[in-house]
Amino acid sequence: MNYRLVALALVAGVVSGCTTVGPVSNPIEARWVGKSAGSFFARYAPPYSDSSEGSQTIYNWRGGFNRIKDEKGRSISVSCSATIRADSEYRISSITITSDRPGAKGPSYCTELLTAD
Repeated sequence: MNYRLVALALVAGVVSGCTTVGPVSNPIEARWVGKSAGSFFARYAPPYSDSSEGSQTIYNWRGGFNRIKDEKGRSISVSCSATIRADSEYRISSITITSDRPGAKGPSYCTELLTAD
């Protein structure tokens, strides 16, 4: 009986540590979710492939090819890759970064690129 209580307490502790309140969003999603996928692709380049999943379209995108100086002053080649989901209205519902490099000012070139005004 004591083992069951201990196991139950451990499971409850783990589950309560994993809960979040409200939607979790990164700066890229905060900038683009709800906006037109057409605006995104016009600004950064069209996707290289797409597929349908129910009423959503999943786009595979790669762009932002550039040479930048990193925080140490070295010149590096950078780009960004993402999976972008759009609803039937062609609005972005999520952006998942699939490939990233360190940026000029921080750990993510994709964040620097896709959140700039």
